[in-house]
Amino acid sequence: MHMRKSLTHFRVSRSIECLRLGNRQLHLLRILWRAVDHRAAHAVTLPRQKFQCKQMWLCMVHRRFLSSQSYGVRVRFAPSPTGFLHLGGLRTALYNFLFAKKHGGSFILRMEDTDQSRLISGAADRIEDMLEWAGIAPDESPRNGGDFGPYQQSQRLDMYHQAADILVQSGAAYYCFCSPQRLDLLKKEALRSRQNPRYDNRCRSLHHDQVAEKLGQRQPHVIRFRLEEGVEPFEDMVFGWNRHEVAALEGDPVIIKGDGFPTYHLANVVDDHFMQISHVLRGSEWLISTSKHLLMYRAFGWKPPTFAHLPLLLNKDGSKLSKRQGDIFIEHFAKKGCLPEALLDLITNCGSGFTKNHPGREIVELISDFDASRLMTHSATLDLEKLPEFNRMHLVHRINNAAKCDSLVKDLKGHIRQAYGTQIQEKDVLQNDYIKRVLHLRKGHITCLHDLLAPDYAYLWIRPSVQLEQLENVSSEAHNILALAMEMILRHTSKQTTEYLNLELKRLAEKIEKCQYRTVMKVLRLALSGLQVVHLCFSSVPC
Repeated sequence: MHMRKSLTHFRVSRSIECLRLGNRQLHLLRILWRAVDHRAAHAVTLPRQKFQCKQMWLCMVHRRFLSSQSYGVRVRFAPSPTGFLHLGGLRTALYNFLFAKKHGGSFILRMEDTDQSRLISGAADRIEDMLEWAGIAPDESPRNGGDFGPYQQSQRLDMYHQAADILVQSGAAYYCFCSPQRLDLLKKEALRSRQNPRYDNRCRSLHHDQVAEKLGQRQPHVIRFRLEEGVEPFEDMVFGWNRHEVAALEGDPVIIKGDGFPTYHLANVVDDHFMQISHVLRGSEWLISTSKHLLMYRAFGWKPPTFAHLPLLLNKDGSKLSKRQGDIFIEHFAKKGCLPEALLDLITNCGSGFTKNHPGREIVELISDFDASRLMTHSATLDLEKLPEFNRMHLVHRINNAAKCDSLVKDLKGHIRQAYGTQIQEKDVLQNDYIKRVLHLRKGHITCLHDLLAPDYAYLWIRPSVQLEQLENVSSEAHNILALAMEMILRHTSKQTTEYLNLELKRLAEKIEKCQYRTVMKVLRLALSGLQVVHLCFSSVPC
């Protein structure tokens, strides 16, 4: 009953509002109303979930077709949760975030999880976790929700089927019943002839009666989009004017697979349209597919977004970043103690798109400096060997900021407890003031907090285990040196400045016959730290 009332309201409103639409949009709307009316007549047999999906579809169509409201700049990052977030994905997400914030717009995270066979459990949540860790949290997402959800494609299936029905009824798409065996033979034959494998569009010519018969027999099928010649050129924000005559190069692409899930080509067009995406910033590997997507926009009668295809991010040796490398996943850097602002600084410093380009920038400055018109077509070369230096720089910034330093103290305290646990004998080493002093004394010398957990710094948190024999190997006067040092400390507890200690230790050395100052320092260093030589600890791996 509620569905029929909604349809009545839609019919009244469309008689007035449809006057604003073009002929192509009106034609598609008529097809849509017929499809919805047919389904509404059978609504009593639909499960509640599908019933709600059809209401959602109607609401979205009404909002998108009949509303003149503008939502401003809206961009999206649409990863597939078949793996975890890596450097290339983080860079694409970052550029979308910067573009949105530069123009006062919205940054959307959408999960393209239609490839069910390759999904990794928990990957979607961990991708969003890493975006939040990096400081570029989405405004709308599966976790945060929003006005244009759901934000997981697997929860929008009925929308894609409605869209595919519109294309089929308008003649822009058709049912294909070719078996996997036939498609495999076509591929083998093309390879044998040294041609690019492509579908031969055989099912384009099926008569309506043939299609109806095969559907009635429940024959396995997919839906393909009819590629047309005469692709119009489009202007990419990065690569300029482009045009790819896809109909001459490939067969009609599948838009609804045999399992009922859409392919990327249909899903991204439908979602970008109904989510009011104004600009699509994505990797340059999708540039050649854009003409195909524009044909689909034209078939629907929809205005496409503006496209900007980002150049590739390459390894230092010029090779492509690969998930197989393992160390390019963002979780790897987070676990190693890398600061998110250092990682963002590095991946933007090696590329284009900014009015200024210098190390040490944080997110506010990145937003201010970002200028999409400065994006270049050449690939960016990423040198991960520079990451420790970037991290050292940003760690100094954090230590010098009172609020951020308190957060570092909290993090380091947790790491200390985890690393040394019951070995800690002096509880004072876990006091905030002590840890803060350590951070300020070692800033500029360490590249990440984890450096302070290295064996060379263990003496800061636990008592070193040093035998008297070890000290006497350094000097036969080790016992006297330690006794005089303790006497000095107990005698002048209130005057233990660096300058005072330097002077007193030199006097101490003079009191011991045939003992040089440097020998005194070696004994004290070994006794206090357990180290013969104190090394400055620099991380040699990318955080």
